[in-house]
Amino acid sequence: MLEAKDFFVTQSILTGESMPVEKQPGTSPPEAGLAQRTSCVFMGTSVRSGTARILAVRTGALTVFGGIAEQLRLRPPETEFERGIRQYGNLLVRIMLVLVLVVFAANVLLDRPPVDSLLFAIALAVGMSPELLPAIVSVSLSKGARDMAARGVIVRRLNAIENFGSMDILCSDKTGTLTAGIMALDGALDTAGQPSAVVLNKAYLNAHFQTGLVNPLDDAIIARAERDTLDIASYRKVDEIPYDFVRKRLGVVVQGVGGDRELIAKGALANVLDICDRMLEDTGIVALDDARRARIETSFAAWGSQGYRILGVATKPVAIQERYTRDDEAAMVFAGFLLFLDPPKEGVRETLATLRDMGIQLKVITGDNRYVAAHLARMVGLQAENMLTGSELTAMRDEALWHVAERTDLFVEVDPNQKERIILALKKTGHVVGYLGDGINDASALHVADVGISVDQAVDVAKEAADLLLLEHDLDVLRQGVEQGRRTFANTLKYIAITTSANFGNMISMAAASFFLPFLPLLAKQILLNNLLSDFPAMSIAGDNVDPEMVRKPRRWDNRSIRNFMIVFGLVSSAFDFMTFGALLYIFATPVEVFRTGWFTESLLTELAIVLVLLTQRSFYLSKPGRLLWISVVAVVGLTLALPYLPVAAYFDLVPLPPVILATLIGITALYAVVSEIAKQMLYRRTR
Repeated sequence: MLEAKDFFVTQSILTGESMPVEKQPGTSPPEAGLAQRTSCVFMGTSVRSGTARILAVRTGALTVFGGIAEQLRLRPPETEFERGIRQYGNLLVRIMLVLVLVVFAANVLLDRPPVDSLLFAIALAVGMSPELLPAIVSVSLSKGARDMAARGVIVRRLNAIENFGSMDILCSDKTGTLTAGIMALDGALDTAGQPSAVVLNKAYLNAHFQTGLVNPLDDAIIARAERDTLDIASYRKVDEIPYDFVRKRLGVVVQGVGGDRELIAKGALANVLDICDRMLEDTGIVALDDARRARIETSFAAWGSQGYRILGVATKPVAIQERYTRDDEAAMVFAGFLLFLDPPKEGVRETLATLRDMGIQLKVITGDNRYVAAHLARMVGLQAENMLTGSELTAMRDEALWHVAERTDLFVEVDPNQKERIILALKKTGHVVGYLGDGINDASALHVADVGISVDQAVDVAKEAADLLLLEHDLDVLRQGVEQGRRTFANTLKYIAITTSANFGNMISMAAASFFLPFLPLLAKQILLNNLLSDFPAMSIAGDNVDPEMVRKPRRWDNRSIRNFMIVFGLVSSAFDFMTFGALLYIFATPVEVFRTGWFTESLLTELAIVLVLLTQRSFYLSKPGRLLWISVVAVVGLTLALPYLPVAAYFDLVPLPPVILATLIGITALYAVVSEIAKQMLYRRTR
C-alpha cells in the first residue's frame, strides 16, 4: 500500500473473515498472517470502499491465490486406505511367490509331472488370493455411496468412504460449520452492562431508517428487534447523516408522536465516545468523566477478549431544522453497547459430544482472530487452552509442528497454505484426517486431507477438491455419513479377514500334503472350483449387517491384525485339514478319487463355516448375518453336498461319498466351527 483513503477490502476468500478489513500504508512483521497484513492487498480479494494506490510485487503463481491453484495441480498424497491396500497386496504377493516356488520345486524333486506340479502350485496361489477384493470393495463402496446419499452426503470419490470410516480427526473452519455464519445481536446493554430495551429500541430505529450500505450488523439488529416485537410505527424518519469510514458511525434523526426530534448515532465504540460528553445511568444523565470512560474501556476489552464485535449507541434531542450535518454529532449522551457474535448452530454442542464418543476429535482451523475462536470453542464445549496462531506456525519447522499439531485444539489467524501444513502434520503422526471447508482458501487443505468434505453451497473449486459433499452445512449430517462409512469399512475388513484366514489355511494344508502324499491332494480344476463356490457368499458380505460396536470407534487398516488373523485361523484350519487327511487315509483308507472328493467337500464346508464365525466379534449365534448372506451360505452348502451326485461331477473328477465318510466330514466341520469360535474370542480378548 502506497496511499489509502477509507480503503476497505473484503478478503474472506483467503481468510474466511466476513467483515471488510481496512488497509493502510505501513509495514507488517514478516511472521504476520494474511489477516494481520493490513498494509497489503491480495489477488482475488475485492475492494468494498475507498481509494488507494498500490505497488504490485507478486503476480500470477507467486501470489497467495496463485499458490492455491498451483497446489491443486499436484497429485494428492496417498490416503490411509490406499496405503493399507497396497501393503496388503505386497504381503500376499510375497507369500504367494514363496508358496509357488517351494511347492513347484518340491513336487518336481518328488518326480511328479512338471506341468501338473506347476499348475497345482499356480492354482494354490490363485486359491489364496482374495480375487474378489476389487469387486467386494466396489460393491461395498457403491452401496455405501447410495446409503450415504439418502442421508444427505454425496460421494464424489468412492475410496473416500473407507477413509471416512477410519477418520479420527476432523479439521474444520468455524464459520458456517460450528456457527450459523450469520452475525447476530447477542446483547443490547446499558452503560452498566445490563440488558436494556431502551438501547435496543434506539439501535432498531437507527438500523431500520438508515439507507446507506447494507451490512450484516444492521440486519442482526432488525432481526433481534422483530423477534422481540418492538413497535416503531409511531416514529418517522426526518434525516440521515450517512456512514463514512472516517467517522465510522451513522446518524439518524427521528421524530416521535409528540413532535420531539432525536438524533441517534451508532458506530465503532471509540468513534461514538468521541462525540459524547455525558452518559446515561440508572440515576439519570451524568458527566462522562475520565473514570467512567476508563470503566467503559475495561468493559470493551473484556467483551472483545470473548470474541464480541462491539458498537456504541448515543442519543440526544435536537431542535427542528431543515437539515442535519456531522456538526450536529456533538455533546451527545452515551446510551449503551451492542454486542454481536456469529452464534453457534443449534444442537452443535450435542453433535460434537457425539463425535467425541465416536472417537473423532475436532480441531478448528480458522483465519479469524484468537479471541473470537476461543470464545466460540468454549461455547460449544471444545478445549480452547491449546492454541496455535498463524505467526507462531510460520516460525515453526515441520518437525516441530508434527509434535505440536496433535496437542493443539485451535489453529487461529492462519493462511490457506498453513491449513495444508497442519493437515499434513496430523497425517504424519498417524492420524486419518478429514477436512471440512467451503471456500477457495480451503481448497489446498481439502486436496491433501484423507477425506476432503465440502458442502453443496461451496465455491466450485472447493467442491472439485472435495471427496464428499454435504447437502446441508450441518455436522449432524456428517455424523450420519461417518456411521455409514464405518459400516462399509467394517464389511470390507470382514471379507479380507474371512478369505485370507480360510484360504491361507486350506492352501498351506494342500501344499504340505503334496509333499508326503503319493498324489496331488486336489487337481488344479478342483481347487479353482472350490475357490469359485466359496466366493458366492463373499459377494453378499458387502451388504451384510454390522454390529453397533463396529461403528462406535474409528477403525484403521491394520495389516498386522490381518496377518495375525491369517496365521491363527490358518493354523486352526490346517489342524482340521490334517485331521481330515488322517481320517480319509488311515481310518477309511479311501482311494484317490474319494480322498479328493472328501477333501474338496470338507475344505469348502470349513470355508463356509468360517464365514459365519468371523462375521462378528460377538459369539456367532448372537449376531445374525444379513438375509442374502445367509441364503447364499445355505445354497452353497447344499450344492457342495449334492455336487458329487450331479452329472457335472465327472468333469471335475468328483465321486459320491459313502454316508459314513460324509457324516464324519460334517462332524469335523462342526468341531472346526466351535474351535474357531473359541480362538476368535481369545484373539479379540488379547487385542482389546
